[in-house]
Amino acid sequence: MSDRWTWHGGGLEAAKRHFGASKDGGDWIDLSTGINPHPWPGAGAAEIDWRRLPDPETLARLETVAAACFGVDARHVCAVPGSEIGLRLVGQMIGGTAHHVAPAYRTHGEMIAGSAPIDADAAGQHGGTLILANPNNPDGRVIGSRAMQALLDGRGADGWLLVDEAFADADPRASIAASVGDDIRLIVFRSFGKFFGLAGVRLGFVVAPHAIVAKLRERVGAWPVSAAAIAIGTAAYADRDWTTAARRRLHTEVAALDAVLVRQGHRPIGDCPLFRLIEVADGQALFERLARHSILTRPFAGQPQWLRIGLPADADARARLETALADG
Repeated sequence: MSDRWTWHGGGLEAAKRHFGASKDGGDWIDLSTGINPHPWPGAGAAEIDWRRLPDPETLARLETVAAACFGVDARHVCAVPGSEIGLRLVGQMIGGTAHHVAPAYRTHGEMIAGSAPIDADAAGQHGGTLILANPNNPDGRVIGSRAMQALLDGRGADGWLLVDEAFADADPRASIAASVGDDIRLIVFRSFGKFFGLAGVRLGFVVAPHAIVAKLRERVGAWPVSAAAIAIGTAAYADRDWTTAARRRLHTEVAALDAVLVRQGHRPIGDCPLFRLIEVADGQALFERLARHSILTRPFAGQPQWLRIGLPADADARARLETALADG
């Protein structure tokens, strides 16, 4: 199998070409990502002036509204065109000796040259700069607020705690973003697309001490994100009623996914409501069996016993998943 599907989620068109038509005639279901299958519904109605460059006032408004959701002052927030770019730019700025918790996002190991991988259980045993995700991908592990504070306290004078909170909007109780301050060596990265189900908007945020934010603004330039990202992001973050309902819905639906997995003999792993991980004898074989039912999931080259399954959009998708899991 090509690493086309082990590199990251997505690749639906490639899967269609490779695996062909479904054995049961259904449309493809993409469960390979951790993106909310119920996107924020207002994107199509957003008013976007495509004739003008985004102005500073609208960008500042976006950052202010997002900052309120993160529980921080807007002076600590910088919008970027996707959290991955924010991770890479900040990594270049920080440099030095670093460790990254693995397995996690491949980007974490590439942010700072020479960063060494460590197990999650060993994260508190290393000083210096530490990079991790909370919730983590792909295992959905969530580190509680007290444990996160202990990791922050253990950085020392020369280290930073760099926390990728791409999935934190689904359940913000473990977020450490509110601890960001000018005299604290903490930087948090947030993603818009996953929780709001609009990954194509390409919008993320770096939450950091003001001195880091100022340097980052120099690097991203005057127009870091598009007019569309500003308009959609501002309206979505301001929609608190939708956010509350979406969190409730995600937890209800991931419980239904857990029930499907348990009925089929699997133990769902993880606390992030946007996906679950399972361990099987041969993850690639199960990936290919599900693909023959036109269900795309996420295998992992380095952990061949793992398969990550995103949240199905509805009861019909869950039923198709259960049928495919049982066929073997």
